[in-house]
Amino acid sequence: MTGKYFEDFEVGETIEHEKRRTISESDNQRFCDLTMNQQPLHLDADFAAETEFGERLVNGLYTMSLAVGLTIPDTTDGTIVANLSYDDVEHPEPVFHGDTIRVQSTVTEKHETSDGERGVVTMHVEVFKVNDPAEPLVCSFDRTALSLKREA
Repeated sequence: MTGKYFEDFEVGETIEHEKRRTISESDNQRFCDLTMNQQPLHLDADFAAETEFGERLVNGLYTMSLAVGLTIPDTTDGTIVANLSYDDVEHPEPVFHGDTIRVQSTVTEKHETSDGERGVVTMHVEVFKVNDPAEPLVCSFDRTALSLKREA
């Protein structure tokens, strides 16, 4: 287990997740296939070439899902009871095939459950495109998890 117990989270702390991922065309294609999302903006190069983006976009839900996965080892690996919510999801900039992303999580809230046996932790997750010198924010959201307590 590498995740944090409820007591280990500190409101205000920012966790810089070391793992990064370059998103391939195959990643995007497989995610769209698995979720039955056949949006041509993600899959059809000719269609996408005629849009303001000029090329296919990576499915935003894949970007978000990948971001969650990249955070797990440093946050909730083996110490989570359940994910409770994902809120305030934004995609301010597009992600394209070949882009590499990095993720950081900032703990914004935490409190014990009413029975005191577990804890609820909310993290603001931000995803950045690192192959762009400006490292633009490409996705952000709040993730709330029900965490184990160390003494439980």
